[in-house]
Amino acid sequence: MTDATAPVLRLERCTLRTWRADDGPSLVRHANDREVWRNMRDAFPHPYTEGNARQWLEMAVGMTPVRFFAIEVAGEAAGGIGVTPLTDVYRRTGEIGYWLGRALWGRGIVSEAVRAMIEYAFGPLDLVRVQAAVYAWNEASMRVLEKCGFEREGVQRRAAFKDGTFVDCVEYARLRPEA
Repeated sequence: MTDATAPVLRLERCTLRTWRADDGPSLVRHANDREVWRNMRDAFPHPYTEGNARQWLEMAVGMTPVRFFAIEVAGEAAGGIGVTPLTDVYRRTGEIGYWLGRALWGRGIVSEAVRAMIEYAFGPLDLVRVQAAVYAWNEASMRVLEKCGFEREGVQRRAAFKDGTFVDCVEYARLRPEA
């Protein structure tokens, strides 16, 4: 069951909405792509199966407060975006993550979704900092973050082991404007 009070963010190119139990087929169709997986953490599996979709949806559907949204394009879940709050002394900081089915890359959808998610993170989630780590080979994601007001803070050299190789992680952050 979906929370009737959960936000739906209707944007020009997409809609950010809560995940629904019936999103499984479209989730598998868009997520089961090696090029999508290559830019994600290993918690995002490849191949992406119906079982993986079921497991994700069991966790995400009904989450309160909502932190993970489906990116809906043309009436189906074609990607995802979310903010994970950190803990302890970092509890007012969140890490943003996002992905989109490859057929929709290069259309400005993710940039639009990131802008909306930042407003949500600084508003209802009451965060003061949102950060992201991007693999050095993912220049498109770095451009998205820069277009959305994130600043590059540094590089963690050989910080991740992905796809059989060590890769640098480029760190970005955006701060909530002072009130």
